[in-house]
Amino acid sequence: MRIVSALIIGAIFGLGIAISGMANPAKVINFFDVAGTWDPSLIFVMGGALVTTAIGYRVVFGTRAQPLFAASYSLPTRTDLDARLIGGSALFGVGWGISGFCPGGAIPALGLGEPAVPIFIVSMATGIVLARTVLTRTLTRTASA
Repeated sequence: MRIVSALIIGAIFGLGIAISGMANPAKVINFFDVAGTWDPSLIFVMGGALVTTAIGYRVVFGTRAQPLFAASYSLPTRTDLDARLIGGSALFGVGWGISGFCPGGAIPALGLGEPAVPIFIVSMATGIVLARTVLTRTLTRTASA
């Protein structure tokens, strides 16, 4: 049931991404082009997502001690900012601004048939594997030193 609920939630998320236009890289790129063809509509999408999430968290955590299909919630416990988080966030933002895709928008965009979408997804997966490999090696060297 856990996988089915994840698929349903993912489908709803993908539908929201598609309806909001975030699967269209031109819309995202125009949002970042403040000095050119700026399209501020992405602010409303992000604001709507923030409000929906805040209400959803309040409702879920206020009424349920545990999730429906798991023993406990999987929430981040760290609250500090470190160089890895800041660097990764900056890299994500630069990649999003250049390509117009984020992972959440790229997966639903696969259905559009644009050749840039699979190239982005392969590049993103390669970057994830490369970053994990470098991080694992760095942590292994640090632990053994």
